[in-house]
Amino acid sequence: MAQTHGDSVTWLTQEAHDRLKSELDYLSGPGRTEIAKKIEAARDEGDLRENGGYHAAKEEQGKREARIRQLQALLAKAKVGEAPPDDGVVEPGMIVTVRFDDGDEETFLLGSREVEVGDLEVYSEKSPLGAAIHGKRRGEKASYQLPSGRAVSVEIVDAKPFTG
Repeated sequence: MAQTHGDSVTWLTQEAHDRLKSELDYLSGPGRTEIAKKIEAARDEGDLRENGGYHAAKEEQGKREARIRQLQALLAKAKVGEAPPDDGVVEPGMIVTVRFDDGDEETFLLGSREVEVGDLEVYSEKSPLGAAIHGKRRGEKASYQLPSGRAVSVEIVDAKPFTG
C-alpha cells in the first residue's frame, strides 16, 4: 500500500515495496536484455525506415525506460511502514466505503495507483473524491466537483486499514 504525504515521501507496505522493487530489477536487468535482442533482430531484417518491428521495439524500449525512471523515483522516496491506524479516519492506506447522494455505495482503496488489489478500485488521495474525503471520519459528509462542474456529495460509511 502506498500513501503520499506532501510530494516528498511515499509510504509503502513491505509487499508493495517488494513488488515494485522486483519489477524494477526485472526491467533494468533481463528486461533491458530482452528488448535489446528484439531491436537487434529487427535491425538485422534490413531497411529501418520501413521496418515496423524495429520501430515497435524502439517504442517499447522507450516505455520501459520511462517506467524504470518512474520506479526509481518512487522507490528513492519510499518509506516502508505499517498500515494506518484503525481509527475510522480516511487516509491513504484505507479501504473506504462512501454513499453518494443517490444512495449508491462504492468501496475502494485510497492510495497510490501503483498498488494493485485485485478487483478493488484504487483512488488517489489527490483525486477530487480522495482530496474531499481525506481526513474525514465515519459518518461525516464531504463534497467535491466533477470535471463537468457538477457538485457531488458523499457520506463516509466506513474506513478501515488495508491489510494486504
